[in-house]
Amino acid sequence: MENVYNKKRYELLCVIVNYGLGSKVIKTAKENGISGCTVFLGKGTIKSHILELLGLNDTRKEIVFMITDSNSSHEAFKALNKKFKFEKHNHGIVFSTSVSNLLGVRNCIYEKNTESRGVEDTMYNAIFTVVDRGKAEQVIDAAVSAGSKGGTIINARGSGIHETNMLFSMVIEPEKEIVMILSEKNLTDAIVLSIRDALKIDEPGMGIMFILDINKAYGLV
Repeated sequence: MENVYNKKRYELLCVIVNYGLGSKVIKTAKENGISGCTVFLGKGTIKSHILELLGLNDTRKEIVFMITDSNSSHEAFKALNKKFKFEKHNHGIVFSTSVSNLLGVRNCIYEKNTESRGVEDTMYNAIFTVVDRGKAEQVIDAAVSAGSKGGTIINARGSGIHETNMLFSMVIEPEKEIVMILSEKNLTDAIVLSIRDALKIDEPGMGIMFILDINKAYGLV
């Protein structure tokens, strides 16, 4: 029999910052009630002709994922923005999205047949595309051609050839790359279609795409 009092609403908080700031994000999160975080290494893409000439268009990033109850998420969200000032240009991005079910965490119970926990009036989506290593730039180019401002490339590789990483319960083989693109909702369909056509995502073994609603965000403008 399920313990009703253990049922909570959970959110995924994602923070994208410049390389070296991930530990400070984790420290701030812990100070505001979030105990567990996962850090991915990646690179951001900035489409600028001048930066391309200078060789500065690729920037190393740290992506911090953390799952917590919605109350803690709200407090941590405010604290992170106060600390890192994401509303300022190039200070990073933080966004949250709803988690429908959560397993593997103490005092959390898997809930069957739960209703959708997304928000109806979300303004942004997070588009995730998993492709073979070396194809991430093609994903970015396709997205930009449809109106995207760029994205973040996550290198999902283990240290050994037989090791794998997990993301949202999917096995990501060492030679894969994950592209995360944050999109205004009115542009999402065009961006998805552009990536889908350019990378032939519908063909077997060509990649995986999934889209999440973003509840709230700083740093996207």
